Amino acid sequence: MPAPEAPVAPAHDPLGRERAHLAASRAALREMREDVEALDIRDVTANWVNAAVLQSQISERIRSLADLAHTPLFFGRLDYRHDTQEGQRFYIGRRHVHDGGGDPMVIDWRAPVSQPFYRASRKDPMDVRLRRRFGYTGGELTAYEDEHLTDPAEADRTSRLLQAEIERPRVGPMRDIVATIQPEQDEIVRSGLTGTVCVQGGPGTGKTAVGLHRVAYLLYAHRERLARTGTLVIGPNRSFLHYIEQVLPALGELEVKQATVADLVAHVEVRGADEPPAALVKGDARMAEVLRRAIRSHVTTPAEPVVVVRGSRRWRVPAYELEDIVGELLDRDIRYGAARAALPRRIAHAVLVRMEQAGEAPDDRVQDAVARSASVKAAVKAIWPQVDPAKLVLRLLSDPAFLAEHAEGVLSAEEQQAVLWTRAPRSVRSARWSAADAVLIDEANDLVERTPSLGHVVLDEAQDLSPMQYRAVGRRCTTGSATVLGDLAQGTTPWATASWAEALTHLGKPEAVVEELTAGFRVPREVIAYASRLLPHMSPGLAEVRSVRESPGSLEIRPSQGDGDVVAACLSALRHEGSTGLIAADERVPALAAALTGAGVPFLAPGEETTPDSRLTLVPVSLAKGLEYDRVVLDDPAAVVAAEPDERTGLRRLYVALTRAVSGLTVLHSSPLPPQLG
Repeated sequence: MPAPEAPVAPAHDPLGRERAHLAASRAALREMREDVEALDIRDVTANWVNAAVLQSQISERIRSLADLAHTPLFFGRLDYRHDTQEGQRFYIGRRHVHDGGGDPMVIDWRAPVSQPFYRASRKDPMDVRLRRRFGYTGGELTAYEDEHLTDPAEADRTSRLLQAEIERPRVGPMRDIVATIQPEQDEIVRSGLTGTVCVQGGPGTGKTAVGLHRVAYLLYAHRERLARTGTLVIGPNRSFLHYIEQVLPALGELEVKQATVADLVAHVEVRGADEPPAALVKGDARMAEVLRRAIRSHVTTPAEPVVVVRGSRRWRVPAYELEDIVGELLDRDIRYGAARAALPRRIAHAVLVRMEQAGEAPDDRVQDAVARSASVKAAVKAIWPQVDPAKLVLRLLSDPAFLAEHAEGVLSAEEQQAVLWTRAPRSVRSARWSAADAVLIDEANDLVERTPSLGHVVLDEAQDLSPMQYRAVGRRCTTGSATVLGDLAQGTTPWATASWAEALTHLGKPEAVVEELTAGFRVPREVIAYASRLLPHMSPGLAEVRSVRESPGSLEIRPSQGDGDVVAACLSALRHEGSTGLIAADERVPALAAALTGAGVPFLAPGEETTPDSRLTLVPVSLAKGLEYDRVVLDDPAAVVAAEPDERTGLRRLYVALTRAVSGLTVLHSSPLPPQLG
């Protein structure tokens, strides 16, 4: 049934005509949803299992057809040169919408026909005559702006609506950038599924949004394949994941899972923390070899023959032949569990060879019976015992002799001493495992049994991962691809990666293409220039972000006489529209929380969603990475630097804090500013 026709505005009212098309498109989307809701599956399914699966798919389809009231259904229009022909005008939006006859009313931004909306220019118009952008207020279409790409009389200019959309105040979680994707970003978004892409991008270059939009694009272009193999977005912490969690649903993708690295390796409860020297060694890729040696050490040389009784006959496999079988399995370097599972079959095969030599004709059932016989099971248990990954790591970290045996030539005596527990726990459950220990257990677990691989993994804030954490992520995409996102200048862990080539090697993707985003769209030019003074001291050689946004008065630096001045600065920031973040060294947070409470100023913790009535978030600097606020008040930069174990990490932490503001930054300092800020 065709969608209800909206009133047609007169030709001299183009805005009215566009509003009419929006109303008709919303009505068509509503019809699409109602058609799915009305489906009757009672007579098309063979059994209740098929019915349940089909009903689940229908429910997912209904959710994907939801019309979000405050999210524009389309944000652009393309008019090709021959617009007199039917189909040469396309509205570009977040999802496909068609009328009752199947004709498109809105084209999905990921479709090939939508690509010129992001890449066409006067130098290369891609056959586009006119590109129209739409402005919205609260979901209502309120403005439009045209670019005549084939008109030589029209000069190049910056889109006013595009700039306004980029600068729109932020309240609530991160939103998509589908209406503002730039040509260099679009090229990364539409890169193929088979290759891994690493995006190096400074603050405000949109690397996180690019990674999320690439997932949405890949799911559009390779939906069936990724539906089978799965996709995963990995972020640095729960606050960050909460901040980005609405982006993919807004693009129509509801099934992408999100996790932290800690979630991936949660084989034990993490209750402890390592000192930096221990964490550095535990995160070093050399620990993989130590673990491999320790696991293989459980395999013992056969000392006794295996004797299998079948009826009145006894079949004997001598120890030297067992030794050859075990040696062959070790030489193949397959996983410990797979080799252990193969051993009884190999022994049974040796028995069957003897049976055939004696004139018998055993079949597969005989081989299965021999492999399950008590004597073979006993031999396998003695030669190739089961290994519990957590118990193995427990022994490595608590038994100096066991660690020394398997770390010889790999770790120095000092490094071995750094990772050993001063007091050995009694059991796996009583141990105070650290985050780095959990990664070691995950590595050991993979040495025993293969970790399942996904079709595509997005790894954000990747610069902070240790080599062993990269390996843990890489195991989740051995047969798939990855999008790696990060900024080397924002590496704030002692083990932060020095180069993407090194990181990608640990990830198992050394062939990945590294793309660099250097144009900043979020952080004002004055703010990013101030923060970039730190680059030569912490990341020499790294390109400075070139912000496309000038915002005079966006940076203010002044001394502070106490917490009262910080509260006053927050109140001043809150007079402006949008969100405000108060960022401070972690140890300063309790005092600032008390000052805000005493002044009657409500505030949120990172991860809690801002609302029009509650727009201030108190952010420990350790959780600031990846977050954005319209205005930021930064408390005492010197305290931020001093809180870190070394100056380089402290300056990088400060760089992160300085670059969270989209509209304005106020820096308050009760002590002298770090000299690197000039």
